[in-house]
Amino acid sequence: MTLPRIMRWASMLACLASAFGSHIALAQTTGLQLPGAPTDSAAVAKDARAWLSRIQDAPSRRNFQGTFVVTAGGAVSSARITHYQVGANQFERIDSLDGQTRHVFRQNDVVHTLWPQNRVVLVEQRDRFNAFPALMQAGDERIAELYELKIEGPDRVAGHEVNVLHMLPRDPHRFAYRLWADKDSGLLLRADVIGDKGELLESSAFSEVTIGVKPNVDSVIQGMKRPDGYRVVKPNLVQTQLEQEGWLQRQTVPGFRRLSCIKRPLNAVIEGGAPTAEPQVLQTIFTDGLTYVSVFIEPYSVHRHTRPMLTSLGATHTLMLRQGDWWFTVVGDVPPRALKAFAKGIERAAR
Repeated sequence: MTLPRIMRWASMLACLASAFGSHIALAQTTGLQLPGAPTDSAAVAKDARAWLSRIQDAPSRRNFQGTFVVTAGGAVSSARITHYQVGANQFERIDSLDGQTRHVFRQNDVVHTLWPQNRVVLVEQRDRFNAFPALMQAGDERIAELYELKIEGPDRVAGHEVNVLHMLPRDPHRFAYRLWADKDSGLLLRADVIGDKGELLESSAFSEVTIGVKPNVDSVIQGMKRPDGYRVVKPNLVQTQLEQEGWLQRQTVPGFRRLSCIKRPLNAVIEGGAPTAEPQVLQTIFTDGLTYVSVFIEPYSVHRHTRPMLTSLGATHTLMLRQGDWWFTVVGDVPPRALKAFAKGIERAAR
């Protein structure tokens, strides 16, 4: 288990909380009743809107810090997470508690990742932090078509009273989710990914968390200042489209839409280094409004690529295979059949 998995869940706290609120708002259309809510439709609608507003606003209105634990594939990893919302700005710090020391500092969409042992800092710009919650709020109807909702009632996580939502997939291209959201703040405190046989694939949860802490943005800003003696690495990302790069998406995977497409060098660029003509890797990101799938395409190399394979770690599956002169790597928290459908659906355009 690596820190990027914890980073993914940390950044998705707001996203899943938003989804939780959206789905509660849809309870009236699926025949579900909120615990203790009035039974007439007008009252249910009013109550659902109140839940939706409170839960969706939680990540942008609440400061919190705590220890976050991810369990997947028999491995356990944990990190200390601190999140501040100050005006329109978000600040976040993540410190690994297991394995190699790593510190992540984020201000809005700018992320600095420090490896003290190697004295390397990776500087990235990640638009996903801001795009995904807006996507969730705009995709309520589509989400309802893809997942069946079940409100499971109250529970407790890390000493906090929560409400539990079970999201069941309506087709075999996605997994089920069980979400625990804090009753008072709406903050997501736990998320489980469940396989098609009901098995727990991955669980991510706060073991302890304090909501409503006083912001200390200097702890993030200072960490983002250029550290002495560190090598700075900046990926050179170029926004593009599959079609511009000579590819066609012949088939789509039900429920997923294309979110973005970027091109980058296979190796990161050291700050101040001259541009190189090395091969590029193309990454296209797809989403169903709740989870992501990334398709990476790069020139095939007999030295770098071996045989096709399918691997898994918890809920994350990775498919690698050759298609002519190209090597595909498809990664996502979806069943293998969905990854195969993505790889099959993208073809090289005829020249």
